[in-house]
Amino acid sequence: MSSLLAPAVRRVAIIGGTRIPFARSDGPYATASNQDMLTAVVDGLVERYALGDPGAVGELVAGAVLKHSRDFNLARETVLGSKLDARTPAYDIQQACGTGLQAVIAAANKIALGQTESAIAGGADTASDAPLGVNDELRRILLQARRVKSLGGRLRALSGVRPSHLVPEIPRNAEPRTKLSMGEHAAVTARAWDVSREAQDELAATSHQRLAAAYERGFFEDLVVPFRGLDRDQNLRPGSTPEKLAELKPVFGLDGPDPTMTAGNSTPLTDGAAVVLLASEEWAERRGLEPLAYLTAYETAAVDFVRGDAVGGEDGLLMAPAYAVPRMLERAGLALPNFDLVEIHEAFASQVLATLAAWEKRGLAPVDRARLNVTGSSLATGHPFAATGARIVATLAKSLADKGGAGRGLISVCAAGGQAVTAVLERR
Repeated sequence: MSSLLAPAVRRVAIIGGTRIPFARSDGPYATASNQDMLTAVVDGLVERYALGDPGAVGELVAGAVLKHSRDFNLARETVLGSKLDARTPAYDIQQACGTGLQAVIAAANKIALGQTESAIAGGADTASDAPLGVNDELRRILLQARRVKSLGGRLRALSGVRPSHLVPEIPRNAEPRTKLSMGEHAAVTARAWDVSREAQDELAATSHQRLAAAYERGFFEDLVVPFRGLDRDQNLRPGSTPEKLAELKPVFGLDGPDPTMTAGNSTPLTDGAAVVLLASEEWAERRGLEPLAYLTAYETAAVDFVRGDAVGGEDGLLMAPAYAVPRMLERAGLALPNFDLVEIHEAFASQVLATLAAWEKRGLAPVDRARLNVTGSSLATGHPFAATGARIVATLAKSLADKGGAGRGLISVCAAGGQAVTAVLERR
């Protein structure tokens, strides 16, 4: 009787990434679908790394959060419409704002186990081309009319249609369990952690300034491909300062005392796409490609923001990184001072600051702000939900490579539903 030996776990190399400039919703990409945007970034990656030959890429893993029913097979349809070999397998994945990073992890696991040699992972999201659902009452009536066999029965069923049934169901940025928007949840968490307006505006201004500086020094030349007239992120405000941001009126937490969250220290609704090329070291060597970094650890977590501390404090909606990161570091035998760079997804400035405070509360060392989001992050770039994880992976990998020598970077992404996806990137 024979047995199969467990495969040796291989290092997973991050070769590079591609994204389109992120755009504010209902702007330059208003008529671009998730597939249009995802195809553009895949084609950009294919051209940059000469991936058009048969079998060059083992598979494509990608997803979207706001997704039409026609996009049930988004990743595979993207392959068929792109410059990749049409025989490249593909599948969809979704974990809210963690989708892009979770796609990278899924692809990396197969490479690590020797099940494939290379993969493309990422995501796309459009808040402009959002799916509109049929009013649920109208949907029930139409289904009943379809089930009835006689013309008279169908007419009787359809006679129940009322004008109010013609109002479509529009996707809302709200948690089904609490009915609160992500911004309202973040506002309660900001109060629970005593996050000041000044600190939020300082963080937001820094994000814009660092993103602008990165563009000026050419950092994004091999990461961003122009799309529909944009060659830089539309949300970027190079002249942003804490003083200018202080002039904006609060938009979240208005039902509580001294609201602090504004449109300037929160991410806007955004359209965009991003992907990352992952591979085994052997694959990269055969193609003469130098890895930027390696994906060496990852962790997910979730908090009970409904039945626990429902809308505030450490169990707040966007606070799962407070648990995921300490757990990941303990398992990897690392501490925050071991990291040269730290990337925290900036859904809201208040959420970043609350996360930093929660890490310290749980015994982690303070994060050196000079190492945090050194090329700007979501407050400046915008946040197309499923694209953000891949954007951060590619950006951090290149940042580590640009520093030269050995280095280590931390990624922390909060997600709707009280979840987190985190990872470690290294150069050795």
